[in-house]
Amino acid sequence: MTEKIYNTPNGKIHYWVSKKTNGGEAELVFLPGLTADHRLFDKQIEYFEDSYNVLVWDAPGHAASYPFEMTFSLSDKAKWLDGILTAEAFRKPVIIGQSMGGYVGQAYSELFPKKLNGFISIDSAPLQRKYVTSAELWLLKRMEPVYRHYPWKLLLKSGTKGIAMTDYGRKLMYDMMTVYSGDQERYAKLSGHGFRILAEAMEADLPYKLECPALLICGEKDHAGSCIRYNKAWHKNTGIRLEWIEGAGHNSNTDKPEVVNSLIEDFLCGIKEK
Repeated sequence: MTEKIYNTPNGKIHYWVSKKTNGGEAELVFLPGLTADHRLFDKQIEYFEDSYNVLVWDAPGHAASYPFEMTFSLSDKAKWLDGILTAEAFRKPVIIGQSMGGYVGQAYSELFPKKLNGFISIDSAPLQRKYVTSAELWLLKRMEPVYRHYPWKLLLKSGTKGIAMTDYGRKLMYDMMTVYSGDQERYAKLSGHGFRILAEAMEADLPYKLECPALLICGEKDHAGSCIRYNKAWHKNTGIRLEWIEGAGHNSNTDKPEVVNSLIEDFLCGIKEK
């Protein structure tokens, strides 16, 4: 993987790309969740990089993509992502977004419906307003002070054990969270901003309709927010295929990478056949 930088008015976005094909195949774009970084998809990159062109980023404000002015919206992230994909000549992108990364993917689909070749949600949820309650939106916009005043050691513990079920998944999340050790203010601002722009995107009440082939993946033990409830409703209302990952938590791609990789591969084969 080659590390590159994309300049925005708010700061520099660091991303990693590996190109092994000359086009014609789907190109995989991995988007990590809030406070996670590109390492979240190590097992997926390792599995797919010899067969597909792959790209993963540290989202704005995260890890290497810092410092970054936190005045952007979810749509801004989607537009910057499109700038990166355009720069890398990704013409058949398949967005594979975990948690917040899945929301970015839906925002991208809203802005660039004809550009997306496929979408896979991993432990994410629908972006449409109808799926969330007013109370949930109210809370999303007020999370920054919670993270600022929550004892860091307890936050680190809950953020690792509550997100993943396996030793590998928990150790990886611990390593990604310790990027912010010693600067809880940064972590709180990053988290609070992420949840706030998510709420604002939902309140915009846009269609966020997926015009491309899609797949929903969710861990059976995903207890982050109401992710399980959201995915059940998402599947019921849209008919998008939903796969439950046994024994996996919110980071199901790190808890059961072999299972998730197989699902992604089957999905890509389905696109190729079409």
